[in-house]
Amino acid sequence: MLRLALSRSARPAGRLTALSARAPLARSLCAAKPETGAPSSTTEGEPAGPSAAQEPQPDRITELEERLVELDEQLKAKHDQLLRALAEADNTRRRAAIDVENASKFAVGNFAKDLLDVADNLGRAMDAVPVEMRESEDHQDLKILFEGVRMTDTELLKVFAKHGLTKVDPLGEKFDPNYHNAMFEAPDPSKEPGTVMHVTSPGYKLHDRCLRAAGVGVVQKPSS
Repeated sequence: MLRLALSRSARPAGRLTALSARAPLARSLCAAKPETGAPSSTTEGEPAGPSAAQEPQPDRITELEERLVELDEQLKAKHDQLLRALAEADNTRRRAAIDVENASKFAVGNFAKDLLDVADNLGRAMDAVPVEMRESEDHQDLKILFEGVRMTDTELLKVFAKHGLTKVDPLGEKFDPNYHNAMFEAPDPSKEPGTVMHVTSPGYKLHDRCLRAAGVGVVQKPSS
């Protein structure tokens, strides 16, 4: 009876020893066996690339293109504004230069216009002396006075010319309303109608500007 009990108690221990000896072999077999049915993370022959979430979206590309077009239009508008500003600055500079030039040329206009009465009076004084007395030895005082007035008038005209003021005597010229002031009309068959036949008062120009129009008489157009 004792032997039977010992033999029964020894059998489970032997089985445990055999199972423990088989465990390493089973583990090695499991490690060596490839897994079947598991999907591969990458496909053979295809390089790994960025995920779909990292690729640019079509809507984003369209938005960037529209923004680029908008910026290009803004650049063109700014360029046009710059050209206009430069042109305006150049025009302003030219107008300022013209204004400065005119101010320099016509600064003496008012003063010269006041002196025209002096020139007119000198001319009237010379016209008051009869032609036959201007060179007569019998009227020495009048002759000397006439020469003095004539020299004064000549010197005054030189000063006028020095500052751009010139005398206009349009006798025999065609009537020009820009420089002539018609005082009367009279028929004259020997002259063409519209011709200045008489000058009542000379005109004056300051450079190319009429300072005072000449008072003239014009040949009248014959009535049909």
